[in-house]
Amino acid sequence: MHGADEVLLGFTRALRAAGVAVTPDRAQQYLAAVALLGPTEDGTRAAGRATLCAGPADLARHEQVFAAYFDHRTGLPRPRPAAPATTSYASMPEAEAAGGDGGPEEADVVRAMASDAEVLRHRDVAGLSPAERARLTALFATLRPRAPHRRSARHRAWRRGEVDAARTLRASLRRMGEPAEVVHRRRATRPRRVVLLVDVSGSMSGYADALLRLAHRFTQAAPGSVETFTLGTRLTHLTRALRLRDPEQAIVAAGATVPDWSGGTRLGENLHTFLTRWGRRGMARGAVVVVFSDGWERGDCTLLAEQAEGLARVAHRLVWVNPHRGKAGYEPVQQGVVAVLPHVDDFVAGHSLATYAEVVEVVAGA
Repeated sequence: MHGADEVLLGFTRALRAAGVAVTPDRAQQYLAAVALLGPTEDGTRAAGRATLCAGPADLARHEQVFAAYFDHRTGLPRPRPAAPATTSYASMPEAEAAGGDGGPEEADVVRAMASDAEVLRHRDVAGLSPAERARLTALFATLRPRAPHRRSARHRAWRRGEVDAARTLRASLRRMGEPAEVVHRRRATRPRRVVLLVDVSGSMSGYADALLRLAHRFTQAAPGSVETFTLGTRLTHLTRALRLRDPEQAIVAAGATVPDWSGGTRLGENLHTFLTRWGRRGMARGAVVVVFSDGWERGDCTLLAEQAEGLARVAHRLVWVNPHRGKAGYEPVQQGVVAVLPHVDDFVAGHSLATYAEVVEVVAGA
């Protein structure tokens, strides 16, 4: 296979991983369209939009993945002059900067890109450069949050299970009393509410942007079932801002809504406010509550422990995401963490895109 084709097929695989139903036939049509239009930026983008996308949602994902996969490259499809080499954990090899002639070198570039993206997924968000943060922003589109489900009081027809006596009897009456096929039923399910509490204090400032982007992904996946609040010197309800479809507009709206970025944090008082105004009234009852915080508490840790216990009682599951949890040598010795750990169901890491993907799975399985 031609090296350029391998690059383009790599893009179709990335698009499929982002949730677009790219079939083998569509992939071949894409290659043919690029050959017809030419391997330029405009030609490659137009070919992808015409052959790989089935609707508006696919078009949006196409643009996000296109930016993440191609825009930072200097080979296909956008030729650029070679950039000076920089030392970075996520820097590309010099072969990429030199461009390619469509031979085996292009395949090496694709493999280097995959390795580079994988390294970036595991990097600590707080230590990324602005350019790396921009690339990571595009990779957030690969996260696919799923709402957990709970059994509802309603039933639905099913192939087996409990006999639905009422439906079976009605079917028999329609046949003038003749025996009818036995109808079975099972309990229906509905999405379980997810509540995200994001610490935006000074000690969490390096992670706040990434965490709000993660919250935006959760909100877009289940707009009616996800509620988001920020924790700082006060509690701020952020759900309306994060319901904006465009992630950049949502982050800007969130920034305008939150008045206490990078300030202090009073976790105990904030949890008390949440439980008093929203939690016990139904928002947290039976919900999966996820707290993103490093546990630094300026207030009374006894109050924090009491509120964490109360939250655990009303919630279906309490998940605590700590950005230091997955780092070598970390021990949960902060007073705030020690106070809440006895009441937490899951204590997980949250410092990189890879750990955010794990958080997505923890929530989906709750």
